[in-house]
Amino acid sequence: MIEIDLSGKTGLVVGIADRHSIAWGIAQMLDKAGAKLAVTYQNERLEPKVRDLAAALSDPLILPLDVTDDAQIEAVFKELSEKFGRLDILIHAVAFAPREDLMRDFVETSRQGYAIAQDVSAYSLAALANGARPLMKAAGGGSIVTLTYYGAEKVVAGYNVMGVAKAALEASVRYLAHDLGPDNIRVNAISAGPMKTLAARGVPGFMDMLKYHEEKAPLRRRVDMEELAGTALFLCSPLGTGITGEVIHVDAGYNILGM
Repeated sequence: MIEIDLSGKTGLVVGIADRHSIAWGIAQMLDKAGAKLAVTYQNERLEPKVRDLAAALSDPLILPLDVTDDAQIEAVFKELSEKFGRLDILIHAVAFAPREDLMRDFVETSRQGYAIAQDVSAYSLAALANGARPLMKAAGGGSIVTLTYYGAEKVVAGYNVMGVAKAALEASVRYLAHDLGPDNIRVNAISAGPMKTLAARGVPGFMDMLKYHEEKAPLRRRVDMEELAGTALFLCSPLGTGITGEVIHVDAGYNILGM
């Protein structure tokens, strides 16, 4: 078994909400591999949960970050510059759409709901990548990993406006990979099979979606947190340096199916 050693590397993990968050699974994996991490919390309500979880990491930097606020984004990267002086890894695990818009057919999406879903779920990747760029250049390059879902590629009943936002996210991955490649910064997405996360519970019919996935996926099961986090670790390690602009499916093979 190959041991991945990220000692001397630094990372920023955005999107931890609770212990079920994929971002939290990835943070634990990166920490175990030796990376020095900064983690963020969205607001005062989530701060205690994130701080409690982060206590299990090796002396992390804990910062507030609402990705819809440019001033907070700027403050985070200023703090990282002062404390780390470089950045090797950025994990973007942020998505949101108003529940009332998720509950509607896509054709009925409100203008405001559409804008919010795009801002939080897609534009935030570009905003964070832009902030990370100087620190990753200082490190000689870096790896940016975001999270997406199959509903970006095909219609998944109930995913609605979020599917469209994830499609924009996946296109952003490709354009960012092109823009940042000359700086040796790689940008990739993990298309995760359905997981019982806080965000997923807001999707109408999610439990039915989960059951169907387990019954029909080629491996006849859903993926677990370690498999998703392990893929992120690989993409952030020297083993993944030739990969950029990709959407890697970690979904027990579900995406290969037609019917």
